[in-house]
Amino acid sequence: MINFQHENHLARAIAIIDLLKDATRGMIPPASDSIIEEFGREPFLVLISCILSLRTKDTVSLPASRRLFLLAKTPELMLNVPLSVIQEAVYPVGFYRNKAITIHKICMMLIEKHESRVPDTQEGLLALPGVGRKTMNLVLSQGFEKPGLCVDTHVHRISNRLGLVSTNTPEETEIALKQLLPPALWNDYARCMVMCGQNRCLPVLPWCSRCPLQSVCPRIMVKKTR
Repeated sequence: MINFQHENHLARAIAIIDLLKDATRGMIPPASDSIIEEFGREPFLVLISCILSLRTKDTVSLPASRRLFLLAKTPELMLNVPLSVIQEAVYPVGFYRNKAITIHKICMMLIEKHESRVPDTQEGLLALPGVGRKTMNLVLSQGFEKPGLCVDTHVHRISNRLGLVSTNTPEETEIALKQLLPPALWNDYARCMVMCGQNRCLPVLPWCSRCPLQSVCPRIMVKKTR
């Protein structure tokens, strides 16, 4: 067992990743993994599925993505689907009406400015309607297999509970983690944290008694556990 008290911050983070890789085997993977497994590593589908997942649980957004992709899988075909039909297909994801409009806007921009291809740069992705840093990083890492550290509420919460960062927002967490971890570890770290956050390190009453990190986690800001 590694003595975390005598390891530097990076070594501790790497050891945590290794522990969680073992602990998360068999857990339900993030929705983006399922999209890639079912439809291939297509950046456009990864992008649209991520838009649908914003502020929505994977158990809702993943079926919605599947229903939508039965209707269209390219920007041109998606633009031919009426907004009302997209809204019906993706309901009940959060803000489904606005997301349908955003999807149409994204398709229009991809066709007009990017020859129907999803850009593979931070700048290009962030210029698309509705795309923030979380979506940008997910598309880079999952859609293009480029370095990207997707920080959602799970990654932000657990990184702070572990004391790897001390930040107030997911954006600050992303910056801090990118300074701590080499790019080759970004995707593994985020993936493990998401699965841990969905299954064990819950926002309220986390299952600390079942967590493989219980002996090394300071449980910062955690008041009650199971």
